[in-house]
Amino acid sequence: MSNQTGGGWNSPAPNYASLGMLPYAALVGVRSRRMVAILFDLIFISILCFAIWLVLGLLSFVLLWFVIPPLFPLVAFFYNGVTISGWRMATPGMRLLDLEVRLIDGGRVPFINAAAHAVLYYVSWMFPPVFLFSLFEPNKRFLHDILAGLVVTRRG
Repeated sequence: MSNQTGGGWNSPAPNYASLGMLPYAALVGVRSRRMVAILFDLIFISILCFAIWLVLGLLSFVLLWFVIPPLFPLVAFFYNGVTISGWRMATPGMRLLDLEVRLIDGGRVPFINAAAHAVLYYVSWMFPPVFLFSLFEPNKRFLHDILAGLVVTRRG
């Protein structure tokens, strides 16, 4: 039988859609780990934004500092899209807390799904009660996970 927790790089991808509800080991502590992971990711994104702002400003002899558009949304979009669709299937914050993101069928996440997931996540902050949806969902998925067709589990 294959490893049902969605384990490491060489383990077979589990078919989460056929499971209905994920195994307990794949979900234990996922919500609390995600909350801490987003704090790490926000710090990483902020550092990236500051570095880009600084480099662009210095290359333009400080002239662009006043006209550079808000970098955070653009950097966050590509940060989440590239890292979640990458071979590690998680943002650096998620990797620190032993999480990974997969499609609901257990496959790797394409860039477009990962980027849409990020956009939906940041839009969700306009209406924070939507995060309570996860408390009633058996697989601990947030609404933006469901809309993007993704599932976040522990690495096995």
